[in-house]
Amino acid sequence: MKLQNKRILTLDVIKGISVIGMIIIHTLLVYANVKSQYETAVGSFIVFLGRGTSIFLICMGITFMTSSHQSLKSALKRGALLIFAGLFMNFMKFMIPVIFNFAPDNFIQKYGWGAPIEQQYVYLVQLGDILQLAGMSLLFVGFIRAYVKNKYIILAIGLFVALVSREVSGINLDYPVINYVLDLLFNTDYPAYVYFPVFPWMAFIIIGMFFGKWFQELNYNTQQIFRNMLYAGLLFIAIGAPLVFLYGDYHYNGFYHMGPGGVLYFAGWTLLFLWLINTFMANAKENGFIRVLKYCSKNLTSMYMIQWILISWGKGIFGYRQHEIGYVCMLIPLYIILTFSVQTMVDVIRKKKTLIDFILISPDETVLK
Repeated sequence: MKLQNKRILTLDVIKGISVIGMIIIHTLLVYANVKSQYETAVGSFIVFLGRGTSIFLICMGITFMTSSHQSLKSALKRGALLIFAGLFMNFMKFMIPVIFNFAPDNFIQKYGWGAPIEQQYVYLVQLGDILQLAGMSLLFVGFIRAYVKNKYIILAIGLFVALVSREVSGINLDYPVINYVLDLLFNTDYPAYVYFPVFPWMAFIIIGMFFGKWFQELNYNTQQIFRNMLYAGLLFIAIGAPLVFLYGDYHYNGFYHMGPGGVLYFAGWTLLFLWLINTFMANAKENGFIRVLKYCSKNLTSMYMIQWILISWGKGIFGYRQHEIGYVCMLIPLYIILTFSVQTMVDVIRKKKTLIDFILISPDETVLK
């Protein structure tokens, strides 16, 4: 089944900005020393921006419901491709520097490893990041989209995922392959294996699906759906803030493995942010900058992979977490230019219908666009 794809300019702009933002954030995290990251105004602000994952996931949930690709088969296919893409990206990030002998020693020392390190780098290929989260989540939320037609039941499922996340965290069996899947779902041992476990992070995607369904029921009334986001956001903050600040050990316990209160709190601020950006964009006219952001939004998945691979390879040239903030600020525009340049080459190859479409996932096939 196909629906008319109702794109929301605000979401395209936010996802486009996120492409630029992730290049800035990852460049800082890889190249800046600890002092530059946490004891400078610029570094601290960029680290703060790195806490915006929930914005991306809620936007993903909204566009998942309004995408022209609505079949369960499409969701399952895209989920499997994203998991594969995450593993491929990790291989390119970590194994290529080892194979060609330009992996920096102090990156290896971060994990307490000594030479030879080839086997330890195989472990890094399995690390779970945002692509694995998106892929694993699609294997679940595809069924929700296909079979759950009431938006409030969709919301209830999302809140249930958040509610049980702390209780199911750390589930583990002594079987390597099964254990890896369980880590992607329930891992609590950051940074081992998984940065963004499906529980609780899938809750943000499902909350986005709730608003995507509501958007459809409002006959794609953009201004009304963002007003609804404002009201829901205030409610979520009112419920989540006391839980986070009074019972933080259970309801927050760190950004990567937050509990139900943390999900509500971050979802609330995300919905307020979306409303604010939409208000700002209400009278915006198409211009060159917005066209660039829409291009980034369309190619979000491939640009995410490209920038991470390039930044990871650069550790062998520029070193790992050694530089002051001024040096890093010079690297940031370099990596923005390199990412756009490689993406342009990918676009040319895509037009020739080569295997890169399968590896990097074409914009027509990825829910992350």
